[in-house]
Amino acid sequence: MSIHATAVVDPQASVDSSACIDPYVIIDGPVNIGPDTRVCAHAVVSGQTTIGARNTIGSFTSIGAPPQDMHYNGEATELIIGDDNQIREYVSIHRGTVMGRKRTFIGNHNMIMAYSHIAHDCTIGDHVIMANVATLAGHVEIGSHANLGGLVAIHQFCRVGQYTYIGGMSGISLDVPPYVIMEGTRNQMRIAGINKIGLRRAGMQRETIKKLDQAFKLLFRSPQLLLKDALAKIQEELADCAEVEQMVDFFQSSKRGVVKRTIDG
Repeated sequence: MSIHATAVVDPQASVDSSACIDPYVIIDGPVNIGPDTRVCAHAVVSGQTTIGARNTIGSFTSIGAPPQDMHYNGEATELIIGDDNQIREYVSIHRGTVMGRKRTFIGNHNMIMAYSHIAHDCTIGDHVIMANVATLAGHVEIGSHANLGGLVAIHQFCRVGQYTYIGGMSGISLDVPPYVIMEGTRNQMRIAGINKIGLRRAGMQRETIKKLDQAFKLLFRSPQLLLKDALAKIQEELADCAEVEQMVDFFQSSKRGVVKRTIDG
């Protein structure tokens, strides 16, 4: 175990023998740090926080702090971070609340860039990228392989589907379906199309991307169809595609509502 002499490690903490704790780190409370994880200088890790294997926790991060919730009163909630994540400088990630899921969860192989914030009760999948200063309010869900640009801000209780790309400086207040690109135009956000480049890079079959594109056109480029009719038509014509079915399920399970359909001229 490599723990620098200037680090302060709570006796309640459990640090794997292969972990590395750099100078001036503070580990406060029943923290559990897994194998080959490095906590860089001046980071603070606190509370009921579990960090898996081979993570890098950047300098001046605040990991596992109490939630910024007016109703939180010191209850035992937790933060769970999986394996192989890069959490860069000045990132803040908060524990859950008893009014929510009681935990904040981050999966595996994620890149959380500098100054990003992940609030209480959020759930993040695998292979997610959050660029600098991306901000999640409480109870947000981010699907695997999603990519959030710099300065993206997402309203509480919103969901972002898997393989979605959201351009920088975007404000999101409704659910964003999977497999799409969102971009800004004249201070407004719109869904521009299917994230074809991202899906190709991920190895998705061309026929699957074609069917997702057909579903997108029915949902977002068919003004003659009500949303419920577009969903019914998709289920009738494209029922053999699991990814299309996931998109339909996303719409049908939305509680906040999905971002507004936009029709290009």
